[in-house]
Amino acid sequence: MSNLTEAVDKNKIPKHVAVIMDGNGRWAKERGQNRLDGHAMGVDSVRATLKAARELGISYLTLYAFSTENWSRPKDEVDGLMDLLVQSITNEIDELNENGVRLLAIGDIDGLPEKCSHSLKQAIIETAKNDEISLILALNYSSKWEITKAIKSIASDIKSNLIDVDQISGELISSYLATKGIPDPELLIRTSGEHRLSNFLLWQIAYAEFYFTDVHWPDFGREQFIQALIDFQRRERRFGKVSEQIIAD
Repeated sequence: MSNLTEAVDKNKIPKHVAVIMDGNGRWAKERGQNRLDGHAMGVDSVRATLKAARELGISYLTLYAFSTENWSRPKDEVDGLMDLLVQSITNEIDELNENGVRLLAIGDIDGLPEKCSHSLKQAIIETAKNDEISLILALNYSSKWEITKAIKSIASDIKSNLIDVDQISGELISSYLATKGIPDPELLIRTSGEHRLSNFLLWQIAYAEFYFTDVHWPDFGREQFIQALIDFQRRERRFGKVSEQIIAD
């Protein structure tokens, strides 16, 4: 066990960590390589981060893999990303099962290419009984898409007299989101020096702690993940209260 790992307080491990994986393209450009080379290298960072999260006792790890806005990228990059996704999911199923990783997905999965959607759904079925950690892939996802879909579903259920307007609450809205049954992230990590949320889990991260790093995603691994956890553990989470109330509690 490294000294860095020993610095982690096992009593303050967040239950859910979300990551905006950014910088694959910039990593490749800095090395004179194709952007897809950066995405391929990013798969190793997913493995390292997932392993660290599982070993540290984190229950949920959500990775922002492909947004609804990413379809506007060059076609060859999008096609390559979809092929890489299918290949990665297919190749990782055995290892996911060996390590007790349950795969989940949020987003418009049916809007993905058929081969990609099929591989993802099959992997979700094959890992459904695993209970060490849940790996949630946000694919063809955006928070505005998710919230819009939830509003439409709530309106439809009101029209069908399944719920009443007076029943609408924060808890009810959460139950209509793609993350139903999943606790909200306590820590959000974004790599590659950007300081924005990019339409990711806007409802769910209302009280999450943010951690930004200049490290590009392909260079992000166990050490960087632990550094983010240590930074998280040094913060005082007040949830609208004052420090004196937190100390008293």
